[in-house]
Order: sequence, then structure tokens, then C-alpha cells
Amino acid sequence: MNWREYIVSDDAILLGKPTIKGTRLSIEHIVGLLAQGWNENQLLENYPRLSKESLQAVFTYIQDCMHDGLLLSQIKETA
Repeated sequence: MNWREYIVSDDAILLGKPTIKGTRLSIEHIVGLLAQGWNENQLLENYPRLSKESLQAVFTYIQDCMHDGLLLSQIKETA
């Protein structure tokens, strides 16, 4: 899966936070909902512009960030 087909960053949208292409839904917001216990069906029902593929892209994006050490470096900065 190429997450770049589904996730974009535009300085004019949400101050450049990564979002699902064609929406104002940030990856941060989606992950926050999942952390609160939302499931895939709830996300798809409440945000009809999302697709199963765009949700898969979120996880692929996070995996790439973890692989590149981006998330780890941010944790170290706040510790």
C-alpha cells in the first residue's frame, strides 16, 4: 500500500498536519478516535468520505513513521 495516495500535507489545511486526501480529517484525529475505542465501522459510518483503503493508509503511514524513528525521536524530546 502506498499511503501517499491517500495522505497529504498542505500548509493551507490544518496547518500542514497530515490529512486524508480530499478531507480535513487529520491522521492525529483518526488515531485519537481509535485510541478512544472507535472501530473501523464507526469511523466509516461517521465519516463517509473515508474508505477502508484510506484507513489502511493511516496504519501504513504510522508504520513508516515508526520505522524511520520519527515517533521515537518525538517521544525522547518530551521525556
